[in-house]
Amino acid sequence: MKLVFAGTPEFARVALERLLAAGFRVPLVLTQPDRPAGRGMKLQASPVKQLALTHGIPVAQPRSLRLDGKYPEDAAVAREALLASQADGMVVAAYGLILPAWVLQWPRLGCLNIHASVLPRWRGAAPIHRAIEAGDADTGVTIMQMDEGLDTGDMLLVEKLPIGAEDTTASLHDRLATLGGRLIVEALELAACGGLTPTPQPAEGVTYAHKIEKTEGVIDWTLPAALTARRARAFNPFPGLSASLGGEALKVWSARHEPQPAPADCLPGQILAADADGIRVATADGVLVLTELQRAGGKRLAAADFLRGFALSPGQVFDSAAGKTD
Repeated sequence: MKLVFAGTPEFARVALERLLAAGFRVPLVLTQPDRPAGRGMKLQASPVKQLALTHGIPVAQPRSLRLDGKYPEDAAVAREALLASQADGMVVAAYGLILPAWVLQWPRLGCLNIHASVLPRWRGAAPIHRAIEAGDADTGVTIMQMDEGLDTGDMLLVEKLPIGAEDTTASLHDRLATLGGRLIVEALELAACGGLTPTPQPAEGVTYAHKIEKTEGVIDWTLPAALTARRARAFNPFPGLSASLGGEALKVWSARHEPQPAPADCLPGQILAADADGIRVATADGVLVLTELQRAGGKRLAAADFLRGFALSPGQVFDSAAGKTD
């Protein structure tokens, strides 16, 4: 079986590596154009491109696949490459471009997508983040037959995965990437012998995982402490939680909530105590304990180490609680 692979980040790289190890032939890889990254903002190839090049696989990086769109010349070149590949199907994982109808209808087996949720929950761009933020007990991977909707295609294989109490987006991502790589191989092996049974997605239970915006990471101390603690895990590694104290911007990488109410005379964002166990801060409905923090340009530190180099005292109020942002 010959497959075109379309994907960009680490999640997709894991799947491509698994497909190659399983013996599938990949005559062409599609991935996003190189982007500036790092301190020097030098152009950097995506993880998928880097893996493809190590295996000598041709790579195409169109800015669009729409023949009538903003970059028709890119789409035309990509179309020629796809047709020349003579692939049986396409595997898509976190590619980052919308596939127009001509791409979806081109290969014999169609386009199979590796989606990091149990559909129809968390369709869209950030299913891992949103599952943690919402407090879901589990998530999983769906292998889906792509159509022209947003993650609306028939389900081919589904497997659930529990979300641990300490899971961050980083840790859950890695487990889901491994699961996705295994499931896509299983799906293609079943497809080769006609053993896949498409199942329409349920009409009920649809939710959308909207793209994570950097502004969502600014702590709002008037929100429930449990939600902010989940966001600390969901927004790790990006964009992280942020707040400002005494005019200095801080990142909060880990936090937990304590359900008991804060003293009635405390403001949201007011520091109640600070010790090796964490920095206790009042919220609208309880107490948020900050356990891992980072100063601008500094290292991520456990609360005990952070407090050795950052003086604060009970009664101080985080700037964001007074309507400021960092």
